[in-house]
Amino acid sequence: MASWPILSVTTFLPLVGALFILAMRGDDEAVKRNARWIALWATLITFAVSLIMVWRFDPSSAEFQFVEKKPWLAGTIFYHMGVDGISLPFVILTTALMPLCIIASWQVIQFRVKEYMIAFLALETLMIGTFSALDLVLFYLFFEGGLIPMFLIIGVWGGPRRVYASFKFFLYTLLGSVLMLLAIAAMYAQAGTTDIPSLMRYGFSREMQTWAWLAFFASFAVKMPMWPVHTWLPDAHVEAPTAGSVILAAILLKMGGYGFLRFSLPMFPAASADFAPLVFALSVVAIVYTSLVALMQEDMKKLIAYSSVAHMGFVTMGIFAVTTQGVAGGIFQMVSHGIVSGALFLCVGVVYDRMHTREIAAYGGLVNRMPLYAFAFMIFTLANVGLPGTSGFVGEFLTLVGTFRVNTWVAFVATFGIILSAAYAFWLYRKVVYGALTKPSLAAINDIGAREILILAPLIIMTIFFGVYPKPVLDMSAASVTALIENYHHAIGGAKAAALGF
Repeated sequence: MASWPILSVTTFLPLVGALFILAMRGDDEAVKRNARWIALWATLITFAVSLIMVWRFDPSSAEFQFVEKKPWLAGTIFYHMGVDGISLPFVILTTALMPLCIIASWQVIQFRVKEYMIAFLALETLMIGTFSALDLVLFYLFFEGGLIPMFLIIGVWGGPRRVYASFKFFLYTLLGSVLMLLAIAAMYAQAGTTDIPSLMRYGFSREMQTWAWLAFFASFAVKMPMWPVHTWLPDAHVEAPTAGSVILAAILLKMGGYGFLRFSLPMFPAASADFAPLVFALSVVAIVYTSLVALMQEDMKKLIAYSSVAHMGFVTMGIFAVTTQGVAGGIFQMVSHGIVSGALFLCVGVVYDRMHTREIAAYGGLVNRMPLYAFAFMIFTLANVGLPGTSGFVGEFLTLVGTFRVNTWVAFVATFGIILSAAYAFWLYRKVVYGALTKPSLAAINDIGAREILILAPLIIMTIFFGVYPKPVLDMSAASVTALIENYHHAIGGAKAAALGF
């Protein structure tokens, strides 16, 4: 469709920036300054190129667009890239948030700045590649490759327990993915191809579907993260630098949900139908249990991390309801959560940079000294709760409506999660922002400056814009969602007919 390989350009531009930074020599201060500027320009140009893709994208088609296919390994594995309405929103979310992360790290990271920027740019390439790959082996390389820069970002620039958190993050995610690699090998042995569009049309046997679904689920459930394999996330968030937390919450968690939509539902429909009750049960536990755990936290980042697990519960619930509202709501909720949770971690970063503590008890009365900060934090808190008029409402509402059509009890119990999310989010806001300014250490704290306004303002605009007018995201994914659901129900109907002997 494209006359030039726009998808490859978008994917590998950040890596070009990383190579420029790698080649830099000179005195330390000049290298730091240049590394920051190169990283910022690389991410901004990548974002601009990705917007051309949005402009040229045809939302009425469910087919893959901007497709590039070249022979790569052994004549059977291809460099095959393309996006549809399910993957493009995540590509744009990635390219939009990366410049903000670079600006957020501008003054905060003073140690090994060159290596830090290289790690972030390499991570951007791997994340875009994950959402664009149309070959299973290529997808696996991008999906797993993202572990390495994130492992380094947490392990080198993180907090006091960074080594423990980075190893826990690495081992949890790697363990799940090894099972996925086995499933990919088995699928190749049976279908004779690793081409994702071909595999979507290939009818795997019921037994093969069951084992492959479980293997892929092991990987995506950890990445998501679903209860009970979520325990690496709070540790990783607490220790990661602010920009690392933003990317972890906003993009890396979405790879699990994207995996369910790209692999589990279209390739293993019968197994997805069989295991839907299991996913509903785990989703409901995640929504209610992690919301209760969030209420007990003393660390701001940990509270928001548990809130992320609860919100991802709505996503898995909506996806496995396999209704138009459920799947569309799941995609929208992931995009919205990417914006809102990323912004909440940036808000925590603002006060952490000033006070060097994330303890909720160390704060109070910030509205007296930081009115602009209090306003921004309030917008994102309300969006996190799912207030109508913010992007958080649209995704939660659609996933609940979609699930209600399939299972009223699951939707009923999940609704309690919204009440609990209001409880912990407002409790955090009240403790940090309201009350008397009694702590002497807060007396000289300054409000957000121009750099922080530059980061938070676009996120506030997006949160309210998509809350009032969610059409751009929903329209982009509509044709792909419809095709996914039709193919799923067609496959389920065929499997039932075969079972009955028709």
